[in-house]
Amino acid sequence: MNDLDPAEDLTRRFGTASLIAGVLLLILGAVGFFLPHLMSLGTAIFVAWLLLFGGFVWAYHAYRYGADGFLGWLKPVLLILTGGIMIYSPQAGVAAIGLFLALYLMLDAFGSFALAHAIHPARGWGWMAFNGVVSLLLALLFLVGWPVTSLWLVGLYIGISLFFDGTVLVALGLAARNAARRP
Repeated sequence: MNDLDPAEDLTRRFGTASLIAGVLLLILGAVGFFLPHLMSLGTAIFVAWLLLFGGFVWAYHAYRYGADGFLGWLKPVLLILTGGIMIYSPQAGVAAIGLFLALYLMLDAFGSFALAHAIHPARGWGWMAFNGVVSLLLALLFLVGWPVTSLWLVGLYIGISLFFDGTVLVALGLAARNAARRP
């Protein structure tokens, strides 16, 4: 029978694999932070290949199951065309990803404002409103210089996210090591 509390048991599960993954994510995050153009282009190319692969899988499915007519082939054709355009012109892909991130951040901001309004005057409403302001400012940062700013902002945001993910995994891995050493 396990006499560990659930939090300690979960912490012990994060071991060497978490340390390795964390260090790799820290390195990728640093690349994104110091070379955001490279991270942006890499992200666009990765997404483009995913779209192409998905398009070909969907086209095989449409062919195999006898899709007929325009609507049966619309999705695979759009996936393949979008992926192909992004492979041919990764900068256009980065601009599109930047626009989607700006849209996401705007929706996040308005969602945060709505939640802050709904919980006002309870504790924490100010933090939710602050989160909304930050998300709105980040969205505006994308939109003010779009599409040019996307080339460095996408990579920078992804790099920062990966860096903090790596930091958390390293911390959990080290905590697991320390927990394993305790009797």
